[in-house]
Amino acid sequence: MRVTENTSPPDDGSSSDTPLIDVVLPCLNEAEALPWVLERIPPGWRAIVVDNGSTDGSAELAASLGAHVVREPVRGFGSACHAGLRAATADVVCFCDCDASLDPALLPSVAQPVLDGSADLVMGRRRPTVRRAWPVHARVANRELARLIRRRTGLRLRDLGPMRAARRERLLALELSDRRSGYPLEMLVRAADQGWRVLELDVPYAPRTGRSKVTGTWRGTWHAVRDMRAVLRRPAEVTR
Repeated sequence: MRVTENTSPPDDGSSSDTPLIDVVLPCLNEAEALPWVLERIPPGWRAIVVDNGSTDGSAELAASLGAHVVREPVRGFGSACHAGLRAATADVVCFCDCDASLDPALLPSVAQPVLDGSADLVMGRRRPTVRRAWPVHARVANRELARLIRRRTGLRLRDLGPMRAARRERLLALELSDRRSGYPLEMLVRAADQGWRVLELDVPYAPRTGRSKVTGTWRGTWHAVRDMRAVLRRPAEVTR
């Protein structure tokens, strides 16, 4: 078990031999951000927009822009992510927020270590482009979460980054059960328990478009931390 960091410049994804990769984009009322996000998906890759009950026409807009749209009526970040994972067919799957805070054009650099076999799970460490991109309360919560992750798994991560990549079949085999804010953490914890090689690399983090459902408020952050603490309290999985 190890975690490493890579700060090399991202690949632009323009190589003609880049394999098809599915990009899961959990979505709840992100119509304002969707055009920019979808136009930044690397050529030849497929955007899977998982609509989690939007009321602003996000699903229809995404479909009109060429995305594959999945409807997930059960609310929750984990519900949306897992529905997208189940809908994916590519060997490698990436996850990315759908609020324009993260640039999908950087995904080739996130996916490459998985493609070349040097890592099993790659996570983007958010580096704010401006201070307001990451509210103080969210940064404090993230710092505490990193400490708890290290104590639970031994991984020296500095961020539970939402931009990530891994192989689809291996992710499905983790049998993730959390359907709320604990989903990204459960993925990491179960992967660590099974000895996956985890790589952390830097990605720019910009102010999101629209209002955050989680880190934009103290209440949302508290609920996320509560869900994640519940994940960390579960007993370690036995390596298969």
